[in-house]
Amino acid sequence: MAIARGTPSVRKDLFGGTGTVLVWDLLQPTAAPPFTAVLSCELAEGGRVGRHVQQLDAELVIGVSGCGEARVDDRPIAFGPGAVVYVPHGSRIELVNERDDAPLCYLIVKAAPAPSIPA
Repeated sequence: MAIARGTPSVRKDLFGGTGTVLVWDLLQPTAAPPFTAVLSCELAEGGRVGRHVQQLDAELVIGVSGCGEARVDDRPIAFGPGAVVYVPHGSRIELVNERDDAPLCYLIVKAAPAPSIPA
């Protein structure tokens, strides 16, 4: 079950993947630095979010329900309820829903990189 508030954004074949992802922006319109986004996502049965690079922020991907696999820099990680996957800034991630009878639900928490402190 996805954590939802309002109407989701519907994204198809995200980052060259397959299937539909429903995305709820749970943070907007609130500002909460260093966090830049808190997203609740529901990946359709048998769907896949294609491999993509975290270009701006690091993120945590937290499993809520379903059964799947996360791949961070091509390293497979079992992904389901309670799983927490750290995706550093500049890393590649891909998500796969291994079930054909239930969605894969997860949260994404994005945070801006910490500022560099001069030596």
